[in-house]
Amino acid sequence: MLRACLRGANATAGKNFRRTRLTNVHHCRHYTGGDQSSGAAKVVVAGLATVGGGIGGTILYAKWDHKFRAAVENNVPYSDRLLGLALGPPQDVSLPVKKQVEVMQPPSMMKVKGSKAKSEKKVMEAAENPVETSPVPPQPAQSIEEASAEATHIISAISEVPTVPAPCDTEAAAVKEECKDCHKDTSVSSDVPPDTESPAATEPLKERPVEEVSARLAQQEQKEQEILTSVSASLEDSLASSAKATLQAIGAQEAALQAITQHTLKLKEAMEAEVPAQEKSAQWKDLEAALADRTCAVNDAEAALLKATEALDSLRSVIDESKSSKVSSVRPLVLAAEENLHNMVVDLDKVVTKVQSAESEAKIVSQYSELVNEAKQQFQREVSSLTPEIQANWKGLTGKLSADDLNALIAHAHRRIDQLNRELAEQRVREQIHIDTALEQQKLEDQRAQEKAVTTALQHIKEEARLEQERKLSELREVMEAEMRTQLRRQAAAHTDHVQDVLKVQEQELRADAEQVLSSKMLEQETRYRQLSQEQLDNFTLDMNSAYARLKGMEEAIDSHVVAEEEARKAHQLWLSVEALNYTLKTADADQPTMPLESAAQAVRDSCHDNDFALALSSALPEESLQRGVYSEASLRARFNSLRSLARRVALIDESHNSLYQYFLSYLQAALLFEAKQEAPPAKLSSEDLDPFKLLAYASYCLEHGDLELAAKLVNQLRGEARRVVEDWLTEARLTLETRQVVGLLSAYANAVGLGTTQAP
Repeated sequence: MLRACLRGANATAGKNFRRTRLTNVHHCRHYTGGDQSSGAAKVVVAGLATVGGGIGGTILYAKWDHKFRAAVENNVPYSDRLLGLALGPPQDVSLPVKKQVEVMQPPSMMKVKGSKAKSEKKVMEAAENPVETSPVPPQPAQSIEEASAEATHIISAISEVPTVPAPCDTEAAAVKEECKDCHKDTSVSSDVPPDTESPAATEPLKERPVEEVSARLAQQEQKEQEILTSVSASLEDSLASSAKATLQAIGAQEAALQAITQHTLKLKEAMEAEVPAQEKSAQWKDLEAALADRTCAVNDAEAALLKATEALDSLRSVIDESKSSKVSSVRPLVLAAEENLHNMVVDLDKVVTKVQSAESEAKIVSQYSELVNEAKQQFQREVSSLTPEIQANWKGLTGKLSADDLNALIAHAHRRIDQLNRELAEQRVREQIHIDTALEQQKLEDQRAQEKAVTTALQHIKEEARLEQERKLSELREVMEAEMRTQLRRQAAAHTDHVQDVLKVQEQELRADAEQVLSSKMLEQETRYRQLSQEQLDNFTLDMNSAYARLKGMEEAIDSHVVAEEEARKAHQLWLSVEALNYTLKTADADQPTMPLESAAQAVRDSCHDNDFALALSSALPEESLQRGVYSEASLRARFNSLRSLARRVALIDESHNSLYQYFLSYLQAALLFEAKQEAPPAKLSSEDLDPFKLLAYASYCLEHGDLELAAKLVNQLRGEARRVVEDWLTEARLTLETRQVVGLLSAYANAVGLGTTQAP
């Protein structure tokens, strides 16, 4: 709504600006006092307006509230006829008052919204098509006070929206929402014919949460600030570069102007001064140097002018791009940049005009000098052809000429004088024609120069007028926005007061109607009222019991969910601790083959301090594995491979055969016997399979295939010296198996507990 009102005000202000030139941008009001004789007429008019407003308000409210209409018809004589003529026959209302208010409210709100949308659409059409109207005769000049008053009328016309009593507080929120999104809705509604309404207009607006609105406003402010920063930086850079280029161009043009002026002065001196030949030669040398300086300065000025023109075009393109921004805070920056651009263009045009006028004057002097030199050369050629023996400096040879030479010169002079007289007469006639032609040509050139100067000046004046109009529009926009805010605040306050008054009136009327109905029907409805009260009480009790049961169920579900979450967290913590223990068990360093498990086991005990089973399992870990650690399976495999050869050498030695001869036989058997290093063990061991060599082959096979437990069982079947050799390895393998078994049980228990605490979706 604010944007629509602002566009309407801008359109009105634009019409006023096209009619007359504003001289003052301050918004002022003049108050005039009326005559004392019109006081009685004002009182009568005010009384009639009050009575008419009261009657109209009564009719409107009677149309909205049928009970109020019935009360008015019962209490005011002949009011039923007036209301029947205005509103038609009364309708029977069988629903309670509260239900009636709920049913009647949405159409009223939609009516308000429809009227608001139509008024906004009219203002938008008036603002977007101010030029398409038919031409009208020129109006008398309006002042800024009349323009402000006309814009105020537009604002008041837009703000005059019929309000209806609202039983709840959601209407204010809906109005705020509509004001907030009106700039989006008006663009869509402007393409729809006024007689058709969109289907979405029948749906009530939903109030957005405050957090969403605040977030959107903050995001919009941040975007506007970023746009303002980028536009300001680009404008400052373009202004700095263009100002630098313009100053350089102006300096180059002034230098060229001085060089042209200096060359023209020296050319005039060389043409007019009568000096000796040596000084004349020096003058011509100075003239040539001045001509070279002039050429260099003019070239530099043209290059600087081209560079400044490119910089100004770049600045103009940046300003045009900045104008496309919809952020209002960018307008002052763009306006200031346009003013600077206009000033630079004007200064550059002035100095270029001066240089062009100086060049035209210098061109005339140069043409005159060329004509004089050509005449001198022609006379010199004639004299040389007449007397070839006479040198160029014939002025010093006057006494050396003969009589024939003098006679020839005199005769040539007479002939030349006659010829020049004839040519002078002819030249006068031709020159008159040439003068007329030259005057016409000069007139055309002057006219073109004048048109060019007038066009340039007109462009400058138009640009100044446009900038002045932009400034005045900006000031007028600020005034109109302030007036708009004031009007909106007044309208909001009036609407709030009206809603409060209507609510109070409705409360009083509803209370009076309820008391009247209650007192008139108390006797005949007492029994029914008691029954209904008892039924309602029973229903309420049932509803309360069911609600209480649902509440208890929800509380229990929440408590169970909390307990389940806690159990799941503990199970997850236990699983993480067990996984850490398992990782510590499996990892080993090259420098330290065993790693103590005390810290990991302590973490497991800390995570299951209230779980007896997990505590029992964690306490079942061997003490040696906690303090020292256990060997990994790879370490045990490598150690077994190193002990296997030693066990083969003492395979024949037992408790009864331990002599040196037996040792020799055992070593000899180990050296001469070639059997498979690895062999798959059978499902059941026989007496033949208990041979130490086969047991070692079976154990090697099991170790290579990751079955440490079976390998330990097979090694445990060894007897005698071979058993003593692998006793330490068997102890370490047993320790590793015990630790792995406990850790596996803990991991399985942790996984089971975690799965037990996981809830199905």
